[in-house]
Amino acid sequence: MKNTKPKFNQIIDAAVEVIAMNGYHSSQVSKIAKKAGVADGTIYLYFKNKEDILVSLFQEKMGQFIERIEQEIAEKNNAEEKLLELIQLHFRQLGANLPLAIVTQLELRQSNPDLRKKINDVLKRYLTVIDSIIEEGIEEKLFQENLNKKLVRQMIFGTIDETVTNWVMKDHKYSLVGQAEEVHELLVNGISKR
Repeated sequence: MKNTKPKFNQIIDAAVEVIAMNGYHSSQVSKIAKKAGVADGTIYLYFKNKEDILVSLFQEKMGQFIERIEQEIAEKNNAEEKLLELIQLHFRQLGANLPLAIVTQLELRQSNPDLRKKINDVLKRYLTVIDSIIEEGIEEKLFQENLNKKLVRQMIFGTIDETVTNWVMKDHKYSLVGQAEEVHELLVNGISKR
């Protein structure tokens, strides 16, 4: 598998920096290679083209992030706690890595339909985690049993996602993680049985 090769992560990390700084369309493979400290040709040992770098970057970063979320929420006692943990982890991950936040919130959105489909395929696992929290909340009688689960999932993901996008667009002048509890409160109040 390509991501076990030693320079793979080096190239991915360089791509995050270069794309965040220059935008996807102005980020030549040669700039990514230079930032990674590898020859241009080395990039093509790992990736087919620049689009493949962007998709791989998202698969790699999102894959690691989803694994972490799955592990962390497994230790929580109920759906409300799991949802709070998910929001906090999401905000922490992107709040601590502005270049990654710029790439995920802005650059990935400008891509062609084929690329967006590949990105949506990666997101499915994350949305499945949200679905499991909703299901658990209903089973625990914390959330309303007649919820439109797909709509609730969109509401949760969309709120988290837009909060990060707004933070990026406002030049990250405030704490993203500092908004986690308030976002959680607003979401839970909308779906809880209270």
